[in-house]
Amino acid sequence: MTRRGALLFAAMCVIWGVPYLMIRVAVRELAPVTLVFLRTALGAALLIPFAVWRGELRPLLRRAGPFVAYTLVEVVIPWVLLARAETKLTSSLTGLLVAAVPLVGAVVVGLTGTREQQGRRRWLGLLVGIGGVGALVGLDIGQVDAVAVAEIGCVAVCYAVGPIILARRLTDVPALGVVAGSLLLAAAVYAPFAAVRWPAAMPSAHVVESVVGLAVVCTALAFLIFFALIAEVGPVRATVITYVNPAVAAALGVTILSEQLSAGMLVGFALILVGCILATGRGPEPVAEA
Repeated sequence: MTRRGALLFAAMCVIWGVPYLMIRVAVRELAPVTLVFLRTALGAALLIPFAVWRGELRPLLRRAGPFVAYTLVEVVIPWVLLARAETKLTSSLTGLLVAAVPLVGAVVVGLTGTREQQGRRRWLGLLVGIGGVGALVGLDIGQVDAVAVAEIGCVAVCYAVGPIILARRLTDVPALGVVAGSLLLAAAVYAPFAAVRWPAAMPSAHVVESVVGLAVVCTALAFLIFFALIAEVGPVRATVITYVNPAVAAALGVTILSEQLSAGMLVGFALILVGCILATGRGPEPVAEA
């Protein structure tokens, strides 16, 4: 991996390991739809002026279909499901479950034509990874909400499909335009729902800080870095940041929110990690990226 790729990878490992903590804090006082609206609206407010100034929104018109599809699977659907799930799951467990993204990505890429790895190694990796997910939700962690786990499963599918749409159908569209346009479209979708669920009182300082951090660092800045990472190493290898994101999420959840780190979570994450490495055909020194 190039030095630039390594720096982009390291940045994304940290930046997208943090949101689980911030979301968990924010949904204590905000409805999931309200949180998603604030996150996307603030992010769009930061990026749209620059995108307009550089003329990077107009090219989206010639790729309207793929752009809308990308926005739906990368932002609109997964972000609200993630926020909903974190009203019932800890940030640590949520982050560890999202580690299954590379497994889903390997399946999707294999089914849609351009495969990273096939044969026994890939299928062994998928089986090991599925076993890891089972360990996460079945060992030593008490009662786990099945609906919330299913929501995280949908998030993993979306996060695996989004980069593939980006790499195959939106390569000729400026990255800033895609990011800014996606956030603006998502904010428009959630605006009426957020209006209905708007908080009656001003949220606490911790919630406000979490929302601002999600919008500025984990959304506006993160997507620009993520696009650069995809361009550097490819969409499937880019999802390998999920090897490290869960560890960051778990560490933050345990140290800051005093969440329990159980034996089942450790075993499950280890199995998912091994499964991802086998399924994507990459070694333990990942070269890229939900």
